[in-house]
Amino acid sequence: MYAWFPLFGAGAGLGICVLILAACSIGHAVSLKGLKTLHSAYLAIGLIASALALWRFSPSSEAASLPAFVADDRFYGLAIPTLVGFLLGPWMDVQHWQRAVEIRREGASIRVAYGAGAILFFGLLAINALLAASAGPTGSVISADGIAGAQPAVALAIGRHPLDGLALPFVVWTVIAAASTFDSFYAATRWFMTAVTARSSSPLLAFVPAGLVSSPIWIVFAAVGLAVAMIVANLSMMYLMLPFATLLVGAAGCLVCETLGARGRHDPVLSYMIGLTAALIFLAGYVTPIPAFMAVAPLIALIGALPMALELLGWGGRTGTAAPASDVEPTASKPIATGTSVVTMAREDAVMSHGFDGQWFVMRMIPTYDDTNSVGNVYFANYVRWVGKTRELFFNICMPRFDLKTTSFYVLTKSFTHDFRREAAEFEPIIVRLKIANHNRKFVTLAHEIHSEMHGLLGRGEQSLMFVDTQQFRPLDIPRSIVEGFLPYWPKASPHAVQAPLETAESAAIGVR
Repeated sequence: MYAWFPLFGAGAGLGICVLILAACSIGHAVSLKGLKTLHSAYLAIGLIASALALWRFSPSSEAASLPAFVADDRFYGLAIPTLVGFLLGPWMDVQHWQRAVEIRREGASIRVAYGAGAILFFGLLAINALLAASAGPTGSVISADGIAGAQPAVALAIGRHPLDGLALPFVVWTVIAAASTFDSFYAATRWFMTAVTARSSSPLLAFVPAGLVSSPIWIVFAAVGLAVAMIVANLSMMYLMLPFATLLVGAAGCLVCETLGARGRHDPVLSYMIGLTAALIFLAGYVTPIPAFMAVAPLIALIGALPMALELLGWGGRTGTAAPASDVEPTASKPIATGTSVVTMAREDAVMSHGFDGQWFVMRMIPTYDDTNSVGNVYFANYVRWVGKTRELFFNICMPRFDLKTTSFYVLTKSFTHDFRREAAEFEPIIVRLKIANHNRKFVTLAHEIHSEMHGLLGRGEQSLMFVDTQQFRPLDIPRSIVEGFLPYWPKASPHAVQAPLETAESAAIGVR
């Protein structure tokens, strides 16, 4: 908008649409490794174009140097929101998560990669700043709120004072900047949406191809529509940047705290309400202007992450020892000690293994011809059998002193449901995941998921457990030994959910029927 409309007028809209579609096509067709190579070529061409633009601009520009007092109140009020955006913005960007996963998968250092990336990003910002300084205050646009903006200063300088050989390198520079942003966005969003779709049990996927649902093209259309609406309403792009410094700050702060070791106690509704309050305060300061309002707004938004931040500082009433943050790959979890038993996480190259991954208990296995039916796919009842086997292994680790002869209670399956999503075949690696979903005084609900390493989610469901005495089968409250054995794996919202070392059950053992 700011780069091309001053140069090409209404005709820039067609060029922008072509650029977006071309970049998204590249992001769809090229792998992340291919994008890295392509962006290296983009960088070389862009640096040459920017150098040419600066070289042509400097001797011809009539702009005078800008003294510090020219910066108005809004400039100083934006200092803290800009800093918060730079620090927390990457945590809200799916592109960075995809890159971190790929860097780790390649065995490289994430710190080194992001250190080099930060230097490169600072250099690109410096180039844009030099271009803006070369253009000077040659023009501005007045938005609907009556605020003048100098964002299109470079394009206005070129359009009002045509300079030989300047427009082309500037256009090349902006095209490369936009294209490398769009293709990365498409690739990362598609990567994320594909993972979400693979775990979803939405009935929509029975009628619409999963590839179409996971395609970011719908987000692209929505973003283009929003941008068009902003242009028609003559609103500044500041309003599009506003959420990243206010509305989303609380959630990003909670994510950072959880990564550093705090328990995940993020309340999204509360964070968004606080963030919306901060956004309104920011807008009041921006339009008035009152720089103090703008400066304090992102700090107010961070209140949503305050409980987790206090926990990291040791002021949050934390009990026990927090479990280490899980790695990006679920197979990288560390062993967990429980009494005299040692639980090791499932290895990817094992035929069958089991262990805990956070609150999830995971069993890995490979079905054989014995598990299939006459048609050739895995027989439906075997999925239920696998869940049962996973549950028994889960109980065996939580209750290492199992003894059916001395137990004073039984655990009965009150109900069992399973939503079939896809089918599996022989020798297709299977992962069965089970965790405690919720509970009350008498019943415990276990949630389960069955995944294929090749085809994603196969199905999910839950089962409800009840407890009875061994003599007259009368219903009981959840026995103490069950609470003690399952204590580390209660749902986070449960009053029993504490991060404490696993405790061995005392006297009673469990009978499973």
